Amino acid sequence: MTDGRSWQGNWISRLYERIRERGYDSVTAFAEDRPMASLVALAEELGPDDVAGVQVFKGLVAEAERSKKLTRLARGQLVRELSDVLPNGWPAVLDDDARMEVAIALGQWSAYTPEPLVERVRSASGALLANPPPAGWRPLGPDDELLRTLLPDDEA
Repeated sequence: MTDGRSWQGNWISRLYERIRERGYDSVTAFAEDRPMASLVALAEELGPDDVAGVQVFKGLVAEAERSKKLTRLARGQLVRELSDVLPNGWPAVLDDDARMEVAIALGQWSAYTPEPLVERVRSASGALLANPPPAGWRPLGPDDELLRTLLPDDEA
């Protein structure tokens, strides 16, 4: 955990410096090479003491807005949340414990959804709960077929 150092100085320049040091030209390229890593894990890889997960996410959102790929970003964030909370995939039975885990993953996803997509993400979350995917389903990236059905690209 950082002690506030992540917000000192020009954190955007620091973030991109760390990205370039690892051979990437964008936060998106760095993150897409690690599609199941949490935002915290991505931040820790870039700088355990001075980069925060929310900074990585802010970089991802800015790049997705510029490239008109917010929907892909949202699908990718669901992959990260599911991987973190449901590492063994979608539960076979939605008992109370499993329902709580799913709610946590979907709640985190919603919390990290850019404003233009909030309603679409809520709808996709509802669809996942109403028609659960097969037991063990683990999307490996934002291009997962089920994810693309739940949250299709619509940007021009």
